[in-house]
Amino acid sequence: MSNDELLYQIGLTLIPGIGDVNGKRLVAYCGSPKAIFGEKRQSLLKIPGIGQSAVNRIINQSVLKRAEKEIAFIEKNSISPLFFTNSDYPARLLNCEDGPLMLYFLGQANLNPARVVAIVGTRRATNYGKSSCNEFVESLRDKGVQIISGLAYGIDSCAHRKAVDSGIETIGVLGHGLDRLYPAQNRKLAEKMIRKGGLLTEFLTETNPDRENFPKRNRIVAGMIDAVIVIESDRKGGALITAELANSYNRDVFAVPGRVGDEVSRGCNFLIKTNRAALAESGNDVAYFMGWDEKPTQRKSQKSLFVDLSEDERKILEMIKEKGEIGIDTLVIDSGLPSSKIAAALLNLEFEGLIESLPGKLYKA
Repeated sequence: MSNDELLYQIGLTLIPGIGDVNGKRLVAYCGSPKAIFGEKRQSLLKIPGIGQSAVNRIINQSVLKRAEKEIAFIEKNSISPLFFTNSDYPARLLNCEDGPLMLYFLGQANLNPARVVAIVGTRRATNYGKSSCNEFVESLRDKGVQIISGLAYGIDSCAHRKAVDSGIETIGVLGHGLDRLYPAQNRKLAEKMIRKGGLLTEFLTETNPDRENFPKRNRIVAGMIDAVIVIESDRKGGALITAELANSYNRDVFAVPGRVGDEVSRGCNFLIKTNRAALAESGNDVAYFMGWDEKPTQRKSQKSLFVDLSEDERKILEMIKEKGEIGIDTLVIDSGLPSSKIAAALLNLEFEGLIESLPGKLYKA
């Protein structure tokens, strides 16, 4: 990616009043972030949801100076900037209307693995909660699962730490920029995670861990996963928000039951009681409900018989079958589809067992 392209991508995220949904709408209408900044005022005003004040800010282009500063940090610290049209952007987030326009990633992990589980919970974890967390991570170790959480105190940190110790890829989603770390006590853990996983955020440098950032962080956690496990939570807090968001994104939600009356168990018990979450006592329960205990060959043959594909997915599958092996760039050019749609379709086809991913971003049927 050229710095010129990146400049306008970051600049788009900096325009006050635009947001993720309208930002994607602007890209769809204009064709690219650079084209947005070069568009005429009258044309911009015709785009639904884009008002006069937003257009004034686009025409002004003052945000590009701040974007230049961010690019310098990105280059100096080997950060991977991921615009939502980038093939490495977490494809599960493309199915979330409010998914971030841009993400910043520091690490080695694949952000589009076959299986992703979030483990979240209270910052005031008890010994029971920590023990349960360790057992869940341990029992998921052989399921090929990536672990995601928010790198907060308590259950989040416990999940990351156990994943690192068990050799499992783990990603911490942050509520601030990559130029700082909150809580600071997790710095050594974060350094280990970067080598076996990574840190991910939508926030620019110089962004503090302010309270309003964490619900936004939680929507990324909820959108990047196949399932979330809540281990200890009161009736209010980030873990319950993540569970609610996961339900709204049609992700699977599991909760570990606790003793009636325990403050840190009220949230989990509430989720189970109101059918917002399935009861889970171990990672094996999660694997069973998710169908991850099946043999891959069995799953592939079953899925290929009954899967219901969209028109785009069928088109891409036929192209892969015709070529034998094909790369994402070729698919984008030959299909005429946006890279975001290609990435989402490839992920679904791989989930259904109809294609395999190969080194070098190649795919075969």
